[in-house]
Amino acid sequence: MTTSPETTARLQVTCPDKPGIVAAVTNFLYHHGVNITELDQHSSDAYGGKFFLRLEFQTPTLDVTGEALVRAFGEVVARPYQMDWRISFAALKPRMAVLVSKHDHALMELLWRYSRGELRVDIPVVISNHPDLREAVEGFGVRYEHVAIDASNHAAAEARMQELLQGQADFLVLARYMRILSPEFVARWPMKIINIHHSFLPAFAGADPYQQADDRGVKLIGATAHYVTAELDQGPIIEQDVGRVSHRHSVPDLRRLGRDLERQVLARAVRWHVEERVIVHGNKTVVFA
Repeated sequence: MTTSPETTARLQVTCPDKPGIVAAVTNFLYHHGVNITELDQHSSDAYGGKFFLRLEFQTPTLDVTGEALVRAFGEVVARPYQMDWRISFAALKPRMAVLVSKHDHALMELLWRYSRGELRVDIPVVISNHPDLREAVEGFGVRYEHVAIDASNHAAAEARMQELLQGQADFLVLARYMRILSPEFVARWPMKIINIHHSFLPAFAGADPYQQADDRGVKLIGATAHYVTAELDQGPIIEQDVGRVSHRHSVPDLRRLGRDLERQVLARAVRWHVEERVIVHGNKTVVFA
């Protein structure tokens, strides 16, 4: 059985935990002729907890249309088990817009993976508050828009960004976009904005975390990818990683090592989001990676 993205579908489920959920889901899919090729589950508590499930199945032998399958699942399985659920088809690539300032390392990592087909998205636009990266971005065949923003025009600039994104993007990535988005902007993209923070949150939030880390003489530095909420740097964490350092490392050394961590952490978080491996529960995530 092929596992090509063109024939792969994915199901995410969150619901109150009780016996029979896995059996109901798998029996439903079995009776519609599909083959389950990946299944992960987690319960927050064996009795009275929350149940989380992600599975992938193959559609070449599906006996109904995708739309009919979605409708039937909602009626036959999701409703009786009070599920918050989603079925998606990997052949339909999500549209990922990127916001960036001057630092290009995280952006270039995403564009490289996109150009290689490793990141299965469409990128309709990269928006920056500086003109510097236009040539590099357009070299990948991606549209580049410069929207200058400062305290005097913040609302107008965000309105212009929303205009550029409206109907064009399914989710956003802040690849070192060094401006704070307003709560009103964030509210239009609930759990659909992924940020890379150049520290191991919750430590050293805010400005210049590498200087903060050096001031404290840390032995580990890190990077954190998280969903953006109205509260700065407090959204649900998707992925983190760390690197060991010592007293011999200067602040420029920390920044250089940190850039490598940021690139890898953001790329993993974006891929997991695209592959529907992340389920948000409150201010935490369940990640079936």
